[in-house]
Amino acid sequence: MEIASYITGFIDGEGSFLVSFSVRPKLKIGIEARPSFTVSQHGRSKAILEELQRFFVCGSIRFDAHDQTYKYEVRSLTDLTSKIIPHFNQYILQTSKRVDFELFSKICELMTTNEHRTDQGIRKIIDLAYQMNNLGARRYTKDDLLRIVSKMKV
Repeated sequence: MEIASYITGFIDGEGSFLVSFSVRPKLKIGIEARPSFTVSQHGRSKAILEELQRFFVCGSIRFDAHDQTYKYEVRSLTDLTSKIIPHFNQYILQTSKRVDFELFSKICELMTTNEHRTDQGIRKIIDLAYQMNNLGARRYTKDDLLRIVSKMKV
């Protein structure tokens, strides 16, 4: 099996595309959007994470003490848009994860044109991100984030 196709199949089962938000009062908009591509594995499968890092030629691997797993993460917008997104545009995800990927791609595209620095742009990013399947608990509700953006208006 071709490695690129294998990687897409593996990510279909084990990977995640997500956008987290942090409140940053010093920013004009008041919120920082942070897209990331992540894959978690138990220590006995750390080698596949190293293979992913070699394949994509980006990202980092770290140990997460919270759930005792290793995580391969790509957080650089440049790497996401130049390496990760093009791969999954060519080697299409086959599960419902494809919807998350498409939303994620739109968010990254908006961020590359600095839309995340505008009131209207961050609102669109928040809306898209909250349409994504998020298995983990979010720190802020969508309404919380939109209220923060409204308060920051000049």
